Amino acid sequence: MKLGLGSYAFRWSIGIKELQPSSPMTAMEVLEIAHSHGLKLVQYADNLPLDRLTPDEHLALKARADSYGMALELGTQSFDAAELARYIPIGERIGSKILRVALDAEDALIPVSELAAQIRELLPDGKKAGLRFAIENHFNYPSPRMVELLDAVADDALGVCLDVANSICAGEWPMATVKMLAPYAINLHLKDYQITPDPYGVGFRIHGTPLGDGRAEIPEILDCLSHCPDSMSCILEHWLSQTSDMEATRRTEHEWLGRTVAAAKRLVPGSH
Repeated sequence: MKLGLGSYAFRWSIGIKELQPSSPMTAMEVLEIAHSHGLKLVQYADNLPLDRLTPDEHLALKARADSYGMALELGTQSFDAAELARYIPIGERIGSKILRVALDAEDALIPVSELAAQIRELLPDGKKAGLRFAIENHFNYPSPRMVELLDAVADDALGVCLDVANSICAGEWPMATVKMLAPYAINLHLKDYQITPDPYGVGFRIHGTPLGDGRAEIPEILDCLSHCPDSMSCILEHWLSQTSDMEATRRTEHEWLGRTVAAAKRLVPGSH
């Protein structure tokens, strides 16, 4: 697999909602960081939306990536046919092969037949631009419903961006999600997590860790994806919680990424 950096690895350095740094990390800075870690690509998600850049800035980003021998991928949040139509030419401009769409609770309210019909309308333009749509299992879109949607569309240009932990929120244990969605996977989001009991016995907390330090069953996950081509991208992310010291939290993002990249290069076949 080709190891890549997901922009959500720098959730706090880029800024999210009201938690904005004085100098938000830019798309070019994310690319430079990925290059410094020897990664092969960057996937820009909805926390760093590329539709806010100009066409010239898109071309400059691609030129820098090309100079490093790196690829770029594109992502957005929730299904919006008009937004995806706007993103297709951006994907073509930066040479992306993937347009990742994270489906969530509101998308789950759309009948599968209706959502499938909207996706089918977009696929021809996506194919012309060299794009495949990768729908991500997010917090509140159940995997069985995703399978129903994929089978309804039944087109090789539509597949899954498989996140190994998101669907815990949808009531699925990670390996159940992986086994269900692996046959459709065209993109992987790899992260790790830990489950910590409350010190007073009031339930437990699921929180992120650097890759290799938590409960994610990495060898088993990768074994389920052994049928995928070597060219498939494996996007590194993490769930680093905010703290009262956001500057320290932003420094920790860099530390966690370094540990995650080292673990990925050790654990992911063909990533060296």
